[in-house]
Amino acid sequence: MVNSTRPFLCNFLGTIYKNSSRETLMGILEKTGLDKECIIIAREKWLPQETAKSLRRYQTALAQSELTLCPMEIYMEGYRIYEACAYGSVPVVEDIVTPGGCSAAHSSPLRLLKAAGAPFIFLKDWKALPGFLEKGMSQEERTERRRRLLEWYSSFRLQMKDRFTEVF
Repeated sequence: MVNSTRPFLCNFLGTIYKNSSRETLMGILEKTGLDKECIIIAREKWLPQETAKSLRRYQTALAQSELTLCPMEIYMEGYRIYEACAYGSVPVVEDIVTPGGCSAAHSSPLRLLKAAGAPFIFLKDWKALPGFLEKGMSQEERTERRRRLLEWYSSFRLQMKDRFTEVF
């Protein structure tokens, strides 16, 4: 998984809500032609239960993509960020304040990940995405970036485990 060549530049599988940053992201992907280099599976309505087929499709997308696009919705930190890390697909994270209920978040979005040195791509605006995709990277550079991400994620999980078990 670390050394393999991945056929897709990025992925996004998710629900597109009207007037959301996800809608903006989809427009940028289509306008720039990046949708042809990425695995994009969008739906208009959220489904509460994933099927075995949709789960496999999602896992395959993570495993075959260099980057995972992580637009935010109500809450800043989504499960997609951590799932991408587990598969070695670098999260491209929308670095904005969301309307979710975490008051501390208004001063520093994603502060835990940033403090831990997460090797992600943080974007304030999806319009900047094309300039951050690094399509010119060599396979060796991509492999090294993936290795660093997987090492960071393993260390981060251990740090969080220790931190949480100290509390209890």
